[in-house]
Amino acid sequence: MSGPESAAYVRACALSELADGEPLAVELKDEPVAIVRTEGQVFAIRDVCSHAEVPLSEGEVDGCTIECWLHGSRFDLRTGKPTGMPATEPVPVYPVKIEDDDVLVAIEES
Repeated sequence: MSGPESAAYVRACALSELADGEPLAVELKDEPVAIVRTEGQVFAIRDVCSHAEVPLSEGEVDGCTIECWLHGSRFDLRTGKPTGMPATEPVPVYPVKIEDDDVLVAIEES
């Protein structure tokens, strides 16, 4: 990977730390990130609701969506796009790769 816009993978957690459907809040390069294991996949989404600035990691996971506990906005873990009101703005999602027991997330350099 090279170039100013390249993303560097950083270790977020161990795969064994993730319970299915239970979001894990981590901070990667000063960015709040929710790591979610669901339906046999691992996703990383910015841990801030685009509607109310509260942690998505405190919400409910249903399949490939996460619901904000405050007002019920839902976001697709694959795209970050809202799938339920009142949120209308997407939340950033990050590439994830698994190496051995490590969950690695690509966070862009600022």
